[in-house]
Amino acid sequence: VANSLRTLIQSRQGKTFTLDLSGELVALTTRFTDELMSQGLTKRILTLVSEISVTREFERLQKERGLGNEKHRKEVSGLIKECRQALADSLFSWTCQSPLTKDDTLALIGHLETVPAQADGSLDSVNLALVMALLYCLDVSFIEQGTEDREDLIQALPLLTERQYVSAVHSRLMDGQPWKLPGLQAVCRLAWALSLRVLSQLPQGSALVEFTEADEALADQALLGDVFLFMKEGILGCESFAQEEFYIRRLHSLITDFLALMPMKVKQLRNRADEDARLVHMSLQMDSELPSSLRKDLDHLMMLIGEFYSKDTFGLELGLEFWCPTESLQHTSLQGSYLGMALQRPPHKQVVLSKFVRQMGDLLPSTLYISYLRMLKGLANGPQCAHYCFSLLKTNGATHSDNIQGVSGSPVSWEHFFHSLMLYHENLRRDLPNPDAAQYRHPPLRGITQRELEGLTAFLQLLTTIITWSENARLALCEHPQWTPVVVMLGLLQCSVPPVLKAELLQCLAAFGKSPEIAASLWQSLEYTQILQTVRAPGQRQAAGIEVELNEIESSCEEYPLTRAFCHLISTLVESSLPINLGAGLRVPGFQPYLNFLRDSVFLPFPTRAYRRPAEKWEVADSVLEVFHKLLRDYEPQPSDFVQEMVELQGEQIPAHKPPGHSIMFHLLNDSPTLALCLSLLEEGVRQLDTYAPFPGERTYGATLRETEREHVLLNVLIICSIPAHIQVKSSWMFVFGRYLYHSSSNPEAAFQSSKILRRISNYPNIQMRLVGDFTHDQAVSEKLMAGFVECLDNDEAEEGIEKGDDTQKKVARIRHETQIHILNLLITSLELKTPNLALYLLGYEVKKPVSSTNLQDPGVLGCPRSCLHAILSLLQRGTEKRSGPVLTQQAPHLAELCYQVIYQLCACPDTSGPTMRYLRTSQDFLFSHLQHLPFILPSNQIAALSQMSWLMKTAAIELRVTSLNRQRSHTQRLVSLLLDDQPHTQHTADGESGMEEETRSVSGFLHFDTVSKVRRKLLSVLDAIDFSQDIPELLQLDFFERTQIEQVISNCEHVNEQGHTVCNVKLLHRVLVAEVNALQGMAAIGQRPLLMEEVNSILQQVVERNRVRRSLGAKRHALQSWRSLVETLLTACPADLIPADDRQLIIRDLLLDLHDKVLSEDAAGELMPIVAGAVFTLTAQLSQSVLSEQQQGVGLESSSGFASIANSALHLILRKLLDFILCTGGGYQRLRAHLYGSLLYYLQIAQKPEEPDTLQTAGKAMWERLTAPEDSFSKLQRENLAIIESYGKALMEVVCRDACDGHEISRMLALAVLDRILSIDRQNQWLLYVCNSGYLRSLVESLRQDDGALQSMLTPQPPLLKPLYIYESKMALLTRVAKTGQGAVELLRCGLVAQLMECQVFDMVPDINSSALMEFQGHINRFQRLCLSLLSRLAGSERERLLKQAEIAAPGDSAEQREEMEVAMQQVCANIMEYCQTLLLQSSAQAQFSICLFSPSGSEPAGRDGGRADLSSSLPPMAYSRAPSLGLVLYLLKNSAADFFRFHQSHRQNLGKLQSLDQLPPEELKELCQGLVSGPGGVEKISSVQRSLLAKRRLVQLINNRAKLLALCSYVIETCLFVLWRHLEYYLLHCTPADPKDSLLPGAGLYRSRLQASGGRGLGLSRVSQQDLDLLKSDMGAAFGEALQRKLLEVEGLYSQVRSRYTFIQALVRRIRGLVRQPKS
Repeated sequence: VANSLRTLIQSRQGKTFTLDLSGELVALTTRFTDELMSQGLTKRILTLVSEISVTREFERLQKERGLGNEKHRKEVSGLIKECRQALADSLFSWTCQSPLTKDDTLALIGHLETVPAQADGSLDSVNLALVMALLYCLDVSFIEQGTEDREDLIQALPLLTERQYVSAVHSRLMDGQPWKLPGLQAVCRLAWALSLRVLSQLPQGSALVEFTEADEALADQALLGDVFLFMKEGILGCESFAQEEFYIRRLHSLITDFLALMPMKVKQLRNRADEDARLVHMSLQMDSELPSSLRKDLDHLMMLIGEFYSKDTFGLELGLEFWCPTESLQHTSLQGSYLGMALQRPPHKQVVLSKFVRQMGDLLPSTLYISYLRMLKGLANGPQCAHYCFSLLKTNGATHSDNIQGVSGSPVSWEHFFHSLMLYHENLRRDLPNPDAAQYRHPPLRGITQRELEGLTAFLQLLTTIITWSENARLALCEHPQWTPVVVMLGLLQCSVPPVLKAELLQCLAAFGKSPEIAASLWQSLEYTQILQTVRAPGQRQAAGIEVELNEIESSCEEYPLTRAFCHLISTLVESSLPINLGAGLRVPGFQPYLNFLRDSVFLPFPTRAYRRPAEKWEVADSVLEVFHKLLRDYEPQPSDFVQEMVELQGEQIPAHKPPGHSIMFHLLNDSPTLALCLSLLEEGVRQLDTYAPFPGERTYGATLRETEREHVLLNVLIICSIPAHIQVKSSWMFVFGRYLYHSSSNPEAAFQSSKILRRISNYPNIQMRLVGDFTHDQAVSEKLMAGFVECLDNDEAEEGIEKGDDTQKKVARIRHETQIHILNLLITSLELKTPNLALYLLGYEVKKPVSSTNLQDPGVLGCPRSCLHAILSLLQRGTEKRSGPVLTQQAPHLAELCYQVIYQLCACPDTSGPTMRYLRTSQDFLFSHLQHLPFILPSNQIAALSQMSWLMKTAAIELRVTSLNRQRSHTQRLVSLLLDDQPHTQHTADGESGMEEETRSVSGFLHFDTVSKVRRKLLSVLDAIDFSQDIPELLQLDFFERTQIEQVISNCEHVNEQGHTVCNVKLLHRVLVAEVNALQGMAAIGQRPLLMEEVNSILQQVVERNRVRRSLGAKRHALQSWRSLVETLLTACPADLIPADDRQLIIRDLLLDLHDKVLSEDAAGELMPIVAGAVFTLTAQLSQSVLSEQQQGVGLESSSGFASIANSALHLILRKLLDFILCTGGGYQRLRAHLYGSLLYYLQIAQKPEEPDTLQTAGKAMWERLTAPEDSFSKLQRENLAIIESYGKALMEVVCRDACDGHEISRMLALAVLDRILSIDRQNQWLLYVCNSGYLRSLVESLRQDDGALQSMLTPQPPLLKPLYIYESKMALLTRVAKTGQGAVELLRCGLVAQLMECQVFDMVPDINSSALMEFQGHINRFQRLCLSLLSRLAGSERERLLKQAEIAAPGDSAEQREEMEVAMQQVCANIMEYCQTLLLQSSAQAQFSICLFSPSGSEPAGRDGGRADLSSSLPPMAYSRAPSLGLVLYLLKNSAADFFRFHQSHRQNLGKLQSLDQLPPEELKELCQGLVSGPGGVEKISSVQRSLLAKRRLVQLINNRAKLLALCSYVIETCLFVLWRHLEYYLLHCTPADPKDSLLPGAGLYRSRLQASGGRGLGLSRVSQQDLDLLKSDMGAAFGEALQRKLLEVEGLYSQVRSRYTFIQALVRRIRGLVRQPKS
């Protein structure tokens, strides 16, 4: 409440400041706060401030047992203090803006009368606020500033408008009653006196003369009350003073008003001081006591000014008002507060003040010398002030030295100062003792008295301030030929002067060392003067220099100013330059002796030394650690650092020093005292923090942590053997770092460094296990650690994206934010390691039981503590209920991205997935609430927004998959409709929808229907948010460097960052380039240097831009990949019935069209194409499936608009885009095109007509009807598809053919398949012509020879990959397709296909069947055999059954489908062979008597046909193998075919019946039917009932059509067999003349020989046929061709041929054969 009050009051309109708020808001708050004030707010605030106190509240809480542990007590006391402070601040803010009423002002004065001081004499911050409130009440200085609302403000000022107000305040302050703090009373009186003085100068002031005349008296009273002393001690001494800009401004106006408005008072003070100086001088000469009446007002005033302006926290440079520029204002940089127009006079006040500074320095009495120097030091604080002060001291010296010869001018001038320094140096150098004297002690300090010492100190401090701020002054003084300050100071350091002075000298040198030019020479001078002894003279017993001072003088005094100053000097010098060859020639060159001193003499002993002032202990540590930190920060390990190098020194080889950073690293990575001390410091720090008491040196811990943090950065770089050992030490220390996080609220920097270290450490899996053990070992500690991590994540003050170097509050906000980032990165790294890991413990999972058994709860439920997971979720959930979406994604995009990533990792990891998703789903409704705000648009940080969406979409994909598997339909449905709906959010029920359609048909609905009801689908708007274009930086324009070399260097500096992007390390590149520039020698190079550096800069900018582009592309790829996986999950993994088929097709249409539009735009980045192609493939496959399944259910075929629910026009559009995509990929991207070819195949499949059952009933329809039937939708779509494909002409043909002929195997197969598909629908043969004419066909045919070798290698026992086989099959399929057209067949013969195939040797090879590796081939070999089985006897009757069985045994996995294919193939082979025989017979002659004979006249059927062996030799006598087969074989085939025919016919009828009554079939039968299509055991079980009946239907159609094919083949075989039989019998029985009867045709020795001689015979080697053979033939035939067979054959004709509307010759042939067989012997 108090804070809100303060904020409200701060926003009021008023005289001092304004917040950037709108006018209405300010008016509102002003009205409201005025009301509060009128109800007595001031008095209420004052009573509360005096009543509330920490001790009182604590007592009350203690009584009620309301206090917890130390942390809680600290927080409570903090709250109470904050309340009081806020109340006081409210009053202060009020008076800043508008004055209080009379009563309130008096109440405030009344309160201040009783205010006590703190122990050190200063006010506490609450009372300070109230004092300042009063000072602002009495403030009238704003009247002088001519602001536009000045008149209104004057009207509101009671000082001018209310006489009673003035009189009441005046009498109250003039009242002689002393206050509890007289100094405070004096301040108020002075402020009032100054206000009265201002009033007296205003026209309105004339009415108040009686009061305004009292201003002098008041001022005198104030001075008697030591007003300036109290301002310095009571007000400046308060810590909170410097943190409030308006306190500082008010005090500034108080001091300057006094000097400007009361010049006579100032003059009086000066006269009084001169007088006192004389008195002091006299009493010193007469050795009498100092007079008691001395007043030091001017002294105090100068001290106050010095103290006040020397701290400038806000960089206001208020001291500029004291400097009136004397030189003309050409220097634009030196504009003072008057914003110097060249001719404008500075304001009067400024003139008066600068006069004050100058006059006070004239003829300065010695008593004021030091105060005056201190005042100058304060006024020189700031870059411009320092310059003016430098000029003042320069001119002071010049003007006087001319008139007074021999005496250096004004005592306050450079001339005088440096002259004195040189004199001191001269005098003291004579007294230098011999360092080798046994008793080396300081002689009595006769050189410098205490007073001189103070004067010198004051001068050195002034000098330090000026040269710290002004670089010009630094260089001018350093290079001054007479004064040579650096030399003199180094000289003085070697003399015996007190350590305090030496410290000041070192501080001063450090200020000089800020310029790199001076630093380099300063190093050499330091080494030369041996202030720290680095070279021991031979025979020198004892160390000299600073080491002795530290060990002997400072330790015994228990004060260490010199050591601290020396560390500061080294720290400054190290920053400017680190000399490598320091001390060369006298010792091993380098920095090492200084480092050894700092480490061994200062750092390691520091805890054991005695300190008069406790805080100094930590200051010493801090100053050393600062040097260590700088050395480590700039150290990059090089391989050469690990090799021992030698240097030559005075003729011998001595090991060289390593770089100082290496040395410190070495100590920190080994078990050394340095490491032990660092770690014990850390432990002590956390112990101190745990007590919650303030202690000196808190900031040292920051430095120590920076050290250890740096060493951890290097843990990654340095693969030193000692790392494992070092880590053992660390495991227990990690615990300490964890405890620092617990103090993040009070110590954000320490928490930040700890989180950084823990994150580095977490990369090592072996530590993780131990860490988890350490962290969970003790319940209480474990909870505390967890609370620490959670507190860091929960912090509200963290802010992202604040640039460095802002004010402290923003700095802290940035540090807190980076702490969060480190903790999240720690979780991300840990989650990738094996369990148990740190992340699981911090996120609240079970570490001691299996992770998956965790049961996540909200914090507090079932004793569940608040874990990091809760913190992450609450960060993300903020704002999800509002329209604007999660706040974090906008305010801290990078943080949000990491939070989403942690959640994704938890959902993706099998162990944590279950518990996490349950928790997110049930208690958080996380995904729905976040997905509804997609897409996140963040123009300022596109990369982060894309990453956030990526992780969220990946998580959503997992959720959809899991809920689908677990049949949680409502969850899945909710997400699916959120992502895919194009209706606004109101959810309609099913009947609601139909109602809606009715309404849209009416006119009114029709008019505004489209505008109201459609919104963009969520998935599509996410896709919109991914920008496919990417601006690529232009090539480097270089003038000096060689581009190729620079590119080489850049690629050498590249590494893969945490997100997996390859980026260039800019810092490393900068170092390399700068080193290259520095290596250039010669004058020309020096002249070119600025240009070179400029070019280096432009290279670095380019590289930064490249990195950004890579990160951006990476983010887009990731987002697109996630989008794709979400889409694929939605379409493939979710239950199909969640999205109705018609919606599904429209959704896929929208997705496809949008994807194509984006990828085909001019500037789409090529890197994104592969992902898009993959998505297009999945979508087209889904579209094809959806359309096909919809057709199978028989829906939508009648609709005129086209196909299923998706209009033809949409399909055409998709096809066009797909073809555009294929063409735009050009020559490259072949693998990408594989996806697109797959998509094209799926697309073309849509227009493929599904199988219809061949009922054998079509004969009913007349031919005419069939010719005039309208074109069905399939052929229409196919025709239109072809037209579109042809419209692309040669370009598309070229791409497809090129891919078919060479390139990646998969692309080739798919391209071949595409060609095959297009050729099959291309009635015009355009494509065929192109393939033939452009030489691609020939190239394909010729490539078969190359495939031959690869195919042969596959028949070896361990075949390589099966790729060649698949490609061979694809080629053969295509060639078969080409051969099916006459034109194509001719082309293939012209290309020599048959010759090529004959030359392939693979067909002659027989694989080694026993090899298990070849089991896989059986399916493929069966296809070979199918091509090669050429003998009827193998394919007729039981022999065929046996073959089929054998094939089944060989490849038991093959489905029924393949068996049916084989049956058809065997029948086909028989039909082909019989057709061949028939053609030969017909070609030889039209009449039987001249016909050739193909079969021998033997009617007996082949013997041994039921034999078990597969060889052919078993079915015929050995000799007969070499001669023509017998007619019996044809008869045998005839019989078998007739039998088969009836078998097939029966099966066909049954299946037709089943198809017509599909709904009534029992489930077992359905299952059995499905089994034919689904491979694998248990496959059928998983299929839904709808799918099952669809599959069964498809299987029945397949079976029916298979039987129909077989019936056609059987009928054809029967017909040709009868013809061949009739032709042969007619010849043998009517026209054949038998030879010598003895020569039987039965096996005999002479037969073979005679066969060779018989050339005149007309048969196939049938030279002689005996009468006996013919008789036997006739009787055999008569027996075999009996009544039963004839009846059967006629029945075949009746059953089949009439139905098929073609008439066969079976009846006629049967009649003729019967006639031949029965005919009597002639």
